[in-house]
Amino acid sequence: MDDGTVCIFHLASPPEKLWGMLLRRDRTGVTLRGLNLSSFDDWARQVVSGGEPTLGPATMFVPMRRIERIFVDERVGAVESYRDRLERRLGTPVEELLG
Repeated sequence: MDDGTVCIFHLASPPEKLWGMLLRRDRTGVTLRGLNLSSFDDWARQVVSGGEPTLGPATMFVPMRRIERIFVDERVGAVESYRDRLERRLGTPVEELLG
C-alpha cells in the first residue's frame, strides 16, 4: 500500500477499526488521517448537511504493535467501498474531505 491510499485499519488492544488515508508507514507504525469507523455515517451526514462540525477526521499515529490488519477500502462486487459511498453522497473527492 502506498501513501495516500484510503484504507480500513483493524487495531488491537483495545479493538478498534479506523477508516482514512494512509499518510506514512514505517517499522514503528502508521500515520493516518481519518476517524473511527463507527463514526463514519454520522460524519458523512454532518458533511452533507453543511452544519457546524462536531466530529471529523484527525491525523494520528498508531504504533505497529496495535496494527492487526490494513485493508484497502475498495469495492467488492456490488458492495460499495466507504470511499465510493462518501463520494456518491457528496460529489467531492475523499482527498478534499480528508485534507
